[in-house]
Amino acid sequence: MAQKTALIVYAHQCPVSFNAAARDVAVEELEDQGYRVIVSDLYAMNFKASATQDDIIGEVKNPDLFQYGEETMHAWMEGRLSEDIVAEQHKVEKAELIIFQFPLYWFSVPAIMKGWIDRVLAQGFAFSLQKVYNNGIFKDKKAMLSFSTGATQSMYQPDGINGDINVTLWPLQNGTLHFCGFQVLAPHIFWSPIYCPSEGRSAMLEGWRARLRGLMSEKPLTFAPCEFFDLSFQGGFTMWPKLKEKQKSERYGLTTGHHLGKPLPPDNQIKPLPERESGASQDNSNHSFLFNGFIYAVIFFFIFKYLIFYLLGGKKTV
Repeated sequence: MAQKTALIVYAHQCPVSFNAAARDVAVEELEDQGYRVIVSDLYAMNFKASATQDDIIGEVKNPDLFQYGEETMHAWMEGRLSEDIVAEQHKVEKAELIIFQFPLYWFSVPAIMKGWIDRVLAQGFAFSLQKVYNNGIFKDKKAMLSFSTGATQSMYQPDGINGDINVTLWPLQNGTLHFCGFQVLAPHIFWSPIYCPSEGRSAMLEGWRARLRGLMSEKPLTFAPCEFFDLSFQGGFTMWPKLKEKQKSERYGLTTGHHLGKPLPPDNQIKPLPERESGASQDNSNHSFLFNGFIYAVIFFFIFKYLIFYLLGGKKTV
């Protein structure tokens, strides 16, 4: 049986930071489970964060109007991406599990990790016109966020000064990981370790170790599948009317992003659905519509060609 592989994409400048300790716990525990663990230490690698024409070997297709997404898609197809990107893509291909370990910066990932996302998860490699969200290229892989915050947990409650953490996580977990097809596991959040005594930090790390022991048996977070939407210009790429009508009787919206004007489903981006709710969601899927492959490709070609790099939006914490 082939050895399982896990990739940890790690971003912190200090080798003795709390995030470094969390990384080391993950490496130790996963190796004990038989994993081959690869760590991309982005700061130590001096990984280039900026997405530029230098990421392409040789001539670009349209030098008069350089469009990074389109040019890197062609470069990926022709084997002309820069060596550092290709090396990271090979790591992703090998991994069954990817963990992003970082301190929360400005309600998002550090710039160097955002650069990894922008450059490595290129069109063609990480998604295609036909393969996104639950139909995505990486639908057989699992990914998760593991991060520290400067603020306390109460500050990220729906009534906290920073707002609901579920809203903060939606762009990363839905707009990046789920967009590429990953089964997104609930994030592991280390709340304000900088203000905790050493005993509290140690307890946090032991909690992380315990979770890692059963991580791959966890259910992923729940997102609305593509089949819930009319993927046509006439339909506006919106939810099918019958499904919206059915949701009128529900107390909460479907997801953090697809709330339909209702209260957000509690903890949608930090906890998987309980079994009975998950089953109900599956029943909805059974009544969903199938895709026409050709129409799907044509529609999404025009959508993604011009909008893919405008989909994601992120106050910095320690």
